[in-house]
Amino acid sequence: MSLSFKQLTLYLTLLSLGGGAGILGSRYLQSENPIRQTASMTPMIQQPLPPQPSPSFNRLPISPSNVNFIAEAAQKVGPAVVRIDAARKVETPLPELFQNPLFRGFFGSEKPVPSDERVERGTGSGVILSTDGRLVTNAHVVAGADIVRVTLKDGRSLDGQVIGVDQLTDVAVVKIEAKDLPTARVGSSQNLIPGEWAIAIGNPLGLDNTVTVGIISATGRSSSQVGVPDKRVNFIQTDAAINPGNSGGPLLNSNGEVIGINTAIRAGAQGLGFAIPIETAQRVANQLFDKGRAEHPFLGVQMVTLSPEMRNKISQETDLKITQNQGVLIVRVLEKSPAEKAGLRAGDIIEKIGDLTVQDTSAVQQVVESNEVGVVLEMEVNRNGRRQKLQVKTGVYPKKLN
Repeated sequence: MSLSFKQLTLYLTLLSLGGGAGILGSRYLQSENPIRQTASMTPMIQQPLPPQPSPSFNRLPISPSNVNFIAEAAQKVGPAVVRIDAARKVETPLPELFQNPLFRGFFGSEKPVPSDERVERGTGSGVILSTDGRLVTNAHVVAGADIVRVTLKDGRSLDGQVIGVDQLTDVAVVKIEAKDLPTARVGSSQNLIPGEWAIAIGNPLGLDNTVTVGIISATGRSSSQVGVPDKRVNFIQTDAAINPGNSGGPLLNSNGEVIGINTAIRAGAQGLGFAIPIETAQRVANQLFDKGRAEHPFLGVQMVTLSPEMRNKISQETDLKITQNQGVLIVRVLEKSPAEKAGLRAGDIIEKIGDLTVQDTSAVQQVVESNEVGVVLEMEVNRNGRRQKLQVKTGVYPKKLN
């Protein structure tokens, strides 16, 4: 069938737009490297790419005909979501041949200079906490960065200063010099129910102010369940798409309130995303802004959640005599730790902390983490069939564990 002139014009227009989008997408994907990706550079660190203003369609006026709760949330919070470009210089290590003492004689006291230098370049997201330029993001986005550039939705690009980084929670804070900035409204993650709506905003793969939507898949996912045992976070799980570049951006509820900070830390995850509960992110961010570091309460015990299978395994591999199939078993107490000073022992089964009955390790971790350093916790333990109450004063989480 032959095409009319009007149909042909529309067809060619769509082809032109499609080709342009493909070229633009290629440029973004090549120039905006995902987190941790490296690129060869000249001895001087190059500045991040110039700001890319958001497309005009992101600023369409809101009208009853094109708005749903997702669009409303994106319109409200989008201006408070920023793109963060971070770069850190990496020195090229000398080849082993040059480090050989026998070979150094050829160079005297001078070592050969590496032939080139590289930087690690990453793109992430952040959310504005205050009108004077306080931002929260992920630690893995800005840790060790020499250059940080923050691009606002309106196209302005500003230098950012990393105020503090906390590796245990993957939270970091950045300051930019600006006033009257848009901020996001903070909600609560305490009463989230799987199945609720979840909205993520960020800059995945350098595609600024991208909105994705899904549901809350689960709450209280422990660090070990997520596959990052070095963290101390009970994560929110969502099926809203979270990719490299989303890290540090907000996870919203249906009211457009921030309930978490997205983190793309699980390599290879498909259909699974994780976010740091906003209460944890805020608490750590406040400490980082106030003191430049975060202090985490510490007991000094290694624990496992008991089950019939775990009980059998422990009985076979250790000298501990376990008489029950449920509870939180202490398998090790660190020397000179708050737990040791309070009298806790390997083999004790934690049943209560204060008035709260605990049944798994994540519950114990959550209770401890929700308190401050120096707080005295009353713990009820089952020791060889007898219940005892002990008081443990939390210490500061050490930089290195024995």
